[in-house]
Amino acid sequence: MDPQVEIEGKNQIRPYSTTHSSSQSLKEVIAFATGDQDNPHNWSGRKKSFVVFNGVALVMSSTIGSSIAAGASHQFATYFDITNQAQLVLPTSSYLIGYVVGPLLFGPLSESYGRKWVMISTFALFTMFTLGCALAKNFVTLCVFRLLVGIGASSPISVVGGIYADVYPDPVTRGRALTIFMTATTFGPILGPIMSGFIATVSWRWIFWLSLIIAGITWPVLLLSPETYAPVILATRARRLRKENKNPNIFAPLELEHRDMKQLITVVLTRPVRMFFTEAIVLCSCLYLSFVYAIFYMYFQAYPLIFEGTYHFNAGEVGLTFLPIGAGALLACGLYLYWDGVLQRAKARDPPAAWSQSEEYRRLPLACIGGPLLVLSCFWLGWTAREEVHWAVPVLSALPFGMGFLLLFMSLVNYLVDAYEVFAASAMAASACSRSLFGAVLPFAARPLYARLGINWACSLLGFLSLAISAIPFAFIRFGDSIREKSNFCQYLKHCKMQEEQERDEQERRMQREGQSGVDKTAIVEKLV
Repeated sequence: MDPQVEIEGKNQIRPYSTTHSSSQSLKEVIAFATGDQDNPHNWSGRKKSFVVFNGVALVMSSTIGSSIAAGASHQFATYFDITNQAQLVLPTSSYLIGYVVGPLLFGPLSESYGRKWVMISTFALFTMFTLGCALAKNFVTLCVFRLLVGIGASSPISVVGGIYADVYPDPVTRGRALTIFMTATTFGPILGPIMSGFIATVSWRWIFWLSLIIAGITWPVLLLSPETYAPVILATRARRLRKENKNPNIFAPLELEHRDMKQLITVVLTRPVRMFFTEAIVLCSCLYLSFVYAIFYMYFQAYPLIFEGTYHFNAGEVGLTFLPIGAGALLACGLYLYWDGVLQRAKARDPPAAWSQSEEYRRLPLACIGGPLLVLSCFWLGWTAREEVHWAVPVLSALPFGMGFLLLFMSLVNYLVDAYEVFAASAMAASACSRSLFGAVLPFAARPLYARLGINWACSLLGFLSLAISAIPFAFIRFGDSIREKSNFCQYLKHCKMQEEQERDEQERRMQREGQSGVDKTAIVEKLV
């Protein structure tokens, strides 16, 4: 069999002319053919479900680690002889600073070099320095190791959204996968203080041994996970075909892109920063999610003040007060699925409901519910946490908080992924970086804020700020379409889709002229801005 015939049987071949000095060579550029099982869009439901499970396992391990030090503050103070309360925030905040640094690197790198090896290398960093935390001899070493653990742990936060976009081209299915993922990101930080609140009574080192055990359980899932980024899969195939067919002119589109250190630094690694400052959707979404995220991590400092000081709970019992946040997250997940059903029924009408055709109405109405729920929870906690009111009343304020928190994250993160598609990892990297910066810094203000204003007015201040910023999703619904029309990234993606559609039409006409049946559709091969 002619080798070239074999290549064309599984790949769409396009000629690509390049000039080298005075000579010109013809390069054969491969792309996925219709039904190609190596294309992540065509994977089986079981394989895609495994990818979703892998993302959930990684983010659970990561986010449990983010808060697991919060329940051991008393043990750190005793063992390391720390009297400054602000220093006791460092084991948690230094981890979140790692969340700031990591996404700036790992999200864009995954869009150039693939998802799998970025995830493996960063999780190795996470595992290694978690061991270092368990063996730390002094407080400075512990905080430095926590920073390095946070850098390694930041990869799932910024990359998994892109992974789900790789395997689910349908925004409906992708949204459901991201809902499961976001629920896991909510439960991880909740479980951390509960675990550490009880285990730290034995030894603070055991909280890190536990984190290491969880990482060890996660490793087999990670190693078995497939690469999901289509351009990298094609590049791997092209290398194999060059070797098997002894044809040096077979290339994947990714291999033809100009990539050097200057391009890596000035284009790839700066993309999240550029998106943050130049894309209104990214900027406003990041600011809203960052503030919500900061309140969540401020509560790891505020809840001990409220429930130890007012109701005389111990550290383990304080950890249990976070459970209603998880219950609220589950309710939010159910509400999301209900809304998704309403939306699909509206689309299925003949003719479809006009509002269901709007990109903004697909995601943002839930954020319009989540914002007021967050405001309600802040005032509820602030004005019921006093001795004459039963402890269950302020504890239950976490229920609307959990609902509002997850509804906002599901809506806005899904909106970012839908709007930026192949650049989703960079958009999520910008989001993860900004909210982690808020989450790392604002908890330092929690104790002074509550000491100065008291529980009621400190929570009220957070409620008033939440009320002001809750206008963002309403503004997106009103102006989102025109904002996307002015976005360089969104218009680039729109242009690529139109160009691809034209190529498909041209290919269909060519095949009809040649008397061939069927249309060989080329999958989207993303090119990076």
